[in-house]
Amino acid sequence: MGVFDRYVLRETALAWLAVTGVLLAILVGNQLARTLGLAAANGFPGTVVLALIGLTTLQYLTVLVPVATLLAVMLALGRLYHDSEMAAVRACGIGPGRLLIPVMALAAPAAALLAWLAFDVSPDAYGRAQQLRQQAMMEARFGQLEPGKFRSFGDGETVFYAESRDPDGALREVFLQRRVGDGIELAVADRAEHRILSEGRRHDIILFDGVRYEGVPGQATFREVAFEEHGIPVLLPETGSIKDRVDARSTATLLGSSDPEEVSELQWRVSLPLMTLLLAALAIPLSALKPREGRYAKMAVGVVVYFLYSNLLSAARAWIEKEALAPVVGVWWVHLLLAGLALWLFHRQSPLWKRRVRA
Repeated sequence: MGVFDRYVLRETALAWLAVTGVLLAILVGNQLARTLGLAAANGFPGTVVLALIGLTTLQYLTVLVPVATLLAVMLALGRLYHDSEMAAVRACGIGPGRLLIPVMALAAPAAALLAWLAFDVSPDAYGRAQQLRQQAMMEARFGQLEPGKFRSFGDGETVFYAESRDPDGALREVFLQRRVGDGIELAVADRAEHRILSEGRRHDIILFDGVRYEGVPGQATFREVAFEEHGIPVLLPETGSIKDRVDARSTATLLGSSDPEEVSELQWRVSLPLMTLLLAALAIPLSALKPREGRYAKMAVGVVVYFLYSNLLSAARAWIEKEALAPVVGVWWVHLLLAGLALWLFHRQSPLWKRRVRA
């Protein structure tokens, strides 16, 4: 790479870091607000919040890298056009095609990073985030039993209260009420233990040295039973299987599959790095400015092109899932459209085209 190539690469790389950082900060800030609201409503611990933010950030990068590459190249080259540096470069005989060298030197590593995120990191992060969120929600339904607080669980069927807790974790002066069919069961005990089994799905409350009262409200007959040990199991409902979602399936699972949903997911993952390379190439002719045009004059055009491109990809993905589009056509026609647009714009800015127009 020559001096000019290194200069353009430095400008685009700095712009890419700045744009990616700003967009990521905005998305993470929005996600942080939602996660903190969810944590406050359900009592998630701080470690769960931090883990969810980290896993979500990895997923956001797959969305940010393509648009950040487009905007970074347009910002860097727009400044060169605005400061008349590109006019001097054009006078030396360097056309827009030469800009592909430094721009692709940035876009190729970005696309490689995105391929790694899309094929390996993001599906695993998505599955772990959903599992962590559901596990936290499940634990929040029951939670750790704390002394001095009434705790309701099992859809309100069971109410628990303990006056104090010993240093070894045993609960003292315990009251428990639960509904059994049409009847009510009340139990008071001197001591209780809380045990969590089956990966958090089953909670056992073991009462020691107490009395249990059983009966139907409105009737005068109640049964009183003294006990030394009484176990009450609480089974929390299933939260659903994360691995059944196509977003969390590994790329190796998707390869060779004929299921429309899996085919569309695989083509989407392949499209992300390809999208980065095509948008980087398209940004070169899009960033060209006329004399006295503002530095950001073409940014709106770039944003519109990106949204049209991404929406067409999403539509093609949905059509594959509904079997309205053959997998062999898939999303590839959208990439061909953008590649054709980029080639046409490069051709329009070539010296041969301009000489032909003048003639």
